[in-house]
Amino acid sequence: SGINAEWPITAGEYKSYLREFSMLRVVAAILAVTVVVLTQDEEPFRLPTLKGNAFMADPFANTEVIGTVWQPSSSAKGDGSKFDGKWAIESAPSSPEDLGLVVKDKAQHHAISAKLNSKVDFTDLHDKQKPLVVQYEVKYQDSMECGGSYLKLIAEGDSPFTHDSFNDKTVYSIMFGPDKCGLDSKIHFIINYKNPINGAVEEKHAKASSNFKEIFGDGKSHLITLILEADGTFEILVDNNSVNSGSILTDMTPTINPPAEIDDPDDKKPSDWDDQEKIPDPMATKPEDWDETAPKFITDPDATKPDDWLDDEPEYIADPESSKPEDWDDEEDGDWEAPQIANPKCEAGNCGVWEPPQIPNPEYKGKWAPPLIDNPNYSGVWAPRKIANPDFFEDKTPFASLMPIVAVGIEMWTMTKDIMFDNIIITDSKETAEEWAAESFNKKALKEKLASSGEGMIDQAVALATENPVMWVVYAAIVILPVVLIYFLCCRGGSTGAEVSASDVGEAKKTDKVTPDDEAEDEDMPGLEDEGEEEEQEEKAEDEKEEEPVPKRRT
Repeated sequence: SGINAEWPITAGEYKSYLREFSMLRVVAAILAVTVVVLTQDEEPFRLPTLKGNAFMADPFANTEVIGTVWQPSSSAKGDGSKFDGKWAIESAPSSPEDLGLVVKDKAQHHAISAKLNSKVDFTDLHDKQKPLVVQYEVKYQDSMECGGSYLKLIAEGDSPFTHDSFNDKTVYSIMFGPDKCGLDSKIHFIINYKNPINGAVEEKHAKASSNFKEIFGDGKSHLITLILEADGTFEILVDNNSVNSGSILTDMTPTINPPAEIDDPDDKKPSDWDDQEKIPDPMATKPEDWDETAPKFITDPDATKPDDWLDDEPEYIADPESSKPEDWDDEEDGDWEAPQIANPKCEAGNCGVWEPPQIPNPEYKGKWAPPLIDNPNYSGVWAPRKIANPDFFEDKTPFASLMPIVAVGIEMWTMTKDIMFDNIIITDSKETAEEWAAESFNKKALKEKLASSGEGMIDQAVALATENPVMWVVYAAIVILPVVLIYFLCCRGGSTGAEVSASDVGEAKKTDKVTPDDEAEDEDMPGLEDEGEEEEQEEKAEDEKEEEPVPKRRT
């Protein structure tokens, strides 16, 4: 009762608010369902599907790939060491259905290889202006101590490649991937470049990468990618973030193209060439008072023994609190002696034979040597003369000159076991590699991030939205919804019902005239009219009672 007089809103507004609040509840329910659907149990594991051309794409679908696709080497290293390290196809505990190639032994040499489906011909790629993309996942299930985890893209040789012969001396065209030992870590990108003049093969190393070292110790899967464009530019990415870039023409050490001139190997320094810029002054003589025998340090003549010095106190004494064990047998164990402890009286280092300290000798001059002067016969720094480089060449398109690739191999030594390789792809399309990663690494990385106890709620929410962009809309709606609700319930002005003029309002207050809002209230609020009538009857009865005459007292 009393709603008409006390509520700050009219009945029409009340009804409108109920209708709008119901709509907001529907929107909130839809958003809640969307969140539940997108965050419910993850979809069943599926192998990535190749969408495009690839020289090799291996998701390690089953345990039979070792012995069929991948073959361990039966060869030995150049120093005679055998490749005794074992390989296995296993899954990580966090994803039982997702298999990978796993290094099983620490402190062992490992070697395994697989042939490509088709040869990588760099001349053909250059003609078609297509890149070479090498991409794979690596997961250090134990924190990496020392060892490699890189791929060797094996070069085509004079004879067909065989798995059994693969070793550290096998010529590769490109070596790419992480390596760590102690505090030194790197991502290798090395090209074996064949000199077109003399046929010599020389390693060309890319500059150091940066911002990747956390991959060795966080226990998560990481995506390692090399993109080598047909124009010779390259980019290295870790988890889709660039960590290095440059050009094989200008950013390799040593450079692809040799210098046009070299030092003449037959040029020799003349016998009378004097390359000493300074010489001892031949006119200088040792001063008569120069004493070469004076010691560098002498006993401090002013030092005195401290008053609290204990000459006869030993630095170590028998532990007074120790006692011979009850089971000690002197005949079998020998005479028991209490263990030695530091003498508490000597904590300041004031026990034993006192000796005065040593101080620098003010008379010390050391061995005399004549001062140096400019050499009047100085000929300068000698260097052999330059001659034309007989092996000089200029390769302006080194990408096209790279040695063709026929296989991929992993040859490594490691002090860390259970290194997992997965989803290796070698392709001529960045889009193909990205789609392959979207169906494999991206989902795996999201699962690992959401499962990580070290990730905060905000980080997990961002990770979920990265994989499901529609979640950004959900997040925005969740933030905006309370603001809209508060606006409609508290801050919105004006009437949503029938408009009532100011004069009508004033008239209603004076005469209790029924207004359209009152009629709307009666219709929108069942029972309100009955409650009003009952209240009027009660008030009328009270008035009549007050008007009854008060009986007079008899005297």
